[in-house]
Amino acid sequence: MKELVHVFQNNGMFLALDIESGSVYALDEVMYEILRRCPEAPDKKAKQELSDRFSPEELSEAWEEIEELVNEGALYTPPADDGFQKALLNRRPVVKALCLHIAHDCNLACKYCFAGEGEYHGKRSLMSAEVGRAALDFLVKSSGARKNLEVDFFGGEPTLNFEVVKELVAYGRELEKTYPKHFRFTLTTNGVLLDEEIMEFANREMDNVVLSIDGRKETHDRMRPNRGGGGSYDTVLPKFKKMAALREQDRYYVRGTFTRNNPDFAEDVLHLADLGFKRISVEPVVAPESAPYSLREEDVPGILKEYDRLAAEMKKRIGTEKEFLFFHFMIDLEGGPCALKRLSGCGSGTDYLAVTPEGELYPCHQFVGIDGFRMGDVRNGVEKPEIADKFAEVNVFSKEECASCFARYYCSGGCAANAWNCSGDIKGTYNIGCELEKKRVECALMLKAAEAGL
Repeated sequence: MKELVHVFQNNGMFLALDIESGSVYALDEVMYEILRRCPEAPDKKAKQELSDRFSPEELSEAWEEIEELVNEGALYTPPADDGFQKALLNRRPVVKALCLHIAHDCNLACKYCFAGEGEYHGKRSLMSAEVGRAALDFLVKSSGARKNLEVDFFGGEPTLNFEVVKELVAYGRELEKTYPKHFRFTLTTNGVLLDEEIMEFANREMDNVVLSIDGRKETHDRMRPNRGGGGSYDTVLPKFKKMAALREQDRYYVRGTFTRNNPDFAEDVLHLADLGFKRISVEPVVAPESAPYSLREEDVPGILKEYDRLAAEMKKRIGTEKEFLFFHFMIDLEGGPCALKRLSGCGSGTDYLAVTPEGELYPCHQFVGIDGFRMGDVRNGVEKPEIADKFAEVNVFSKEECASCFARYYCSGGCAANAWNCSGDIKGTYNIGCELEKKRVECALMLKAAEAGL
């Protein structure tokens, strides 16, 4: 049997997650101790094991509450039949999102950059408007009946080619007049070239803006220097603060990366929050173990404590002016992503593709330029559907490790690129990432319970 109920403590709260239904319960200590002894099915033996710690009345009351939840079908929800698995194997996804590599060039020299300072294992280049228009045409043609289409202007640094960005947004708006489609554009930028014109355009046309900053000045400048070696924090911070204010603290993220150089990364998150940013994402670096800044197994316990510390501070700020959103602690317990997305993740290689400046198609931005992952190009479409087929097989059912993990419906099997980089197999497992994700899910559930007053 597999675990059906996951019980845990976080920041003084006893909590239970009914894994299959996604229901979350705040527990007293007696219920917690009973449930953690029977994760697969209710077992009265757990009461007997606790008879020396709790009174008969306490144990009977807790057991009655557990039985009531079980009888209501709210606890120990059985796994769904194989219908979802069959649906995943038989689905024919349409392309709904493109990551347009507007510029394989960058004006910073970030030390952890997987794109090789924007070059992606190739040469510096900028996407032409002609290639970009062909990419949008390909997206419209490949999106089937889907109305909303996502396009992320990415790099390198996309503002190095901003005139083409503007041309492509205008072209997308023209396509909307001809086809029953709506483009949602996103801009990811390091902020160096942000000016009044770019800000005004982004605030008018971009559904989301991602602003790259790592946190405290010393953290940011150490890993995100300019080409001359100087820091970039003082250049970008005032621009990012202005951009967030212009967007009324909505439809944006400040997005950073933490490495083993800043093991106290919660301080970087809180630094950004105390500067007034309300939507924050600071994510773990994924790099070869040989890199001096890479995260290693021995770093994991400290990282988990930092997530707990960050969650504790966020709990204190609930309902205050200092409250903020942290991307990795965001969980929707009511609606959430559709079932297929919960099982298969971001859709890389199937409904989400990356486009190089030359128009080549790759499964996602992290696979660009890597031998064996070129799928085709925007003019001829997907020429190697077998690559898409392999990515379509990546889901929580195809990974043995996922079957017994309580967080499987939240991480959706994890990132295929991280798995490939760490194991050489897109169906592989990035063990450090798994441990961090499980802790993030527990922190997120604790914060949801705190918000609900449980």
